[in-house]
Parts: sequence; C-alpha cells; structure tokens
Amino acid sequence: MASGKEIRTKIKSVENTRKITKAMEMVAASKMRKAQDRMRQARPYGEKIRQVAAHLAHAMTEYKHPFLAKRDTVKRHGLIVVTSDKGLCGALNSNVLRMVLARMKEWEAGGMSSQVTAIGNKGFGFMQRLGANTVSHAVALGDKPHLDKLIGPVKVQLDAYINGEIDQLSIAYTRFVNTMKQEAVIEQLLPLSGELGETKAKQWDYIYEPESKVVIDGLLTRYVEALIYQAVAENMASEQSARMVAMKSASDNAKNVIGELQLIYNKTRQAAITKELSEIVGGAAAV
Repeated sequence: MASGKEIRTKIKSVENTRKITKAMEMVAASKMRKAQDRMRQARPYGEKIRQVAAHLAHAMTEYKHPFLAKRDTVKRHGLIVVTSDKGLCGALNSNVLRMVLARMKEWEAGGMSSQVTAIGNKGFGFMQRLGANTVSHAVALGDKPHLDKLIGPVKVQLDAYINGEIDQLSIAYTRFVNTMKQEAVIEQLLPLSGELGETKAKQWDYIYEPESKVVIDGLLTRYVEALIYQAVAENMASEQSARMVAMKSASDNAKNVIGELQLIYNKTRQAAITKELSEIVGGAAAV
C-alpha cells in the first residue's frame, strides 16, 4: 500500500487538475452562449437564401449558372471538412472525421476520387496523416467565424467545380441540436438540387435587373457563403457545448477520485496509528 505522503501528493495533483477543468468548463459555458447567439442569428438568413436559391433552380431563365447544372456522371468529389482548432471537446471531431473517412472509402471503393478542403486544425492534421488530396485549408479561426478567412480556401473547391475538375461538392460539419446533443452531418453543397417540397411542382419566373447573369451570379455566391458561414457557426457552437460537457464530466470524475483517495489515505493513516499503538502496548507489556 502507498504511504500517506504519496497519497497526499496524488490528492493534491488531482485537485489541481480539477481546478483547471472547472475553469475550462466556465470559460466554455461563457463562449457557448455567444456562439449559440451567433448561430441562431445566422439561421434565418441561411434558411431564406436556401429557399430563394431553390426557387431559382426551377426558374425559367435564359441563363443557367454552373452551380445549378447537374453532371451526368459523378466520378470526382469535393469535400469541405469543418472541425475545431482545439481539442478537449469529447468526441466532437472524431465523430465527423469517422463519418468523412467512411464516405471517402465508399467513393474509393466505387472508383471515384476526392479532394478535400480542411477548415480547422484537427481536420487538417487528420487529412495530412491520412494522405488525402488536401487542396486548401484554413486554421486558427478563433472563437468567431470570419468569412474573409473562409472564402479563399473554399473558392478553390468552387473554381474546381466550375472548371469541371469535380462533379459534386459536399460539406461535413457538426450540427448543433442542443447543449447535450451535437450531430455530425454531410450535406451536398453543389450542384444545387432545389428540392424544398413546394418547389418541385412550381415553375418560378423572375424579372431581373440589371440582367439575369449578374443577379444569379451574385445570389449564388451569397448562397454558398451563407452555407459555409452557417456550417462553421454551427460547428463552433457544438464545439463549446461539447467542451463544457466534457470538462464538467472531468471535474466530476476528479471529485470522485479525490474522495476515493481521501478514503484510502484515512485507512492508511488509521492502520499506521493502530500499528504504533500495538507496538507501544507490546513494548509496555514486555517491560
């Protein structure tokens, strides 16, 4: 059995760890509220521009944007992977990366190739270790999504789609459901399907000013930007929620370990006192 001094050292070490995890839990809770506010504020705009873009996919216009054109065969895939820059957030990153890996293996088994844009340090490191075809990346995003940091790496994939280098573009991220639940998803970004229920049975017609090409190019650019921004905002809210829950669990586990170590220390101390008393009594009896 360990000595009392060794047990006290372990207790002190676990107490220090618990202070750190408790502080990280409080910081994550504060950041989580701000991230959720940003995410909820971006959702209405994202939903509305999805509807407009879906209507546009069914509109009768003389100009068809490349984002609206479906390819006859899909042999080359583009994938944008959104992860966090930091760890200590439970299984948040591993869940989405596991889903991405499974999807890439499916494409490879079907004779299809893929190229990846990594947003977040964890995803970028994973793709490098995997040896994937990483064409662009964005790391060190901070606690708030900035569109100017995202547009450059994402534009590489958009240009590849327009030039015919890929036939389909998808985005993988973690969708925020609630504080205790986050869901890893892979959604098709391009080509725009336009399937939003009512739009299937309705042919939309618009009057464009100044002309259809300028309006549609600008709208679909904003559409892609909105989806990318929304995905990163959802992922950041999920990251802070997962980190808060993970740090709370770590703090609770540390508290339980401290209790167990304290019990062992008390038993060890009691055994040492009993032994000393037995020696004193034995010595007195011998005299």
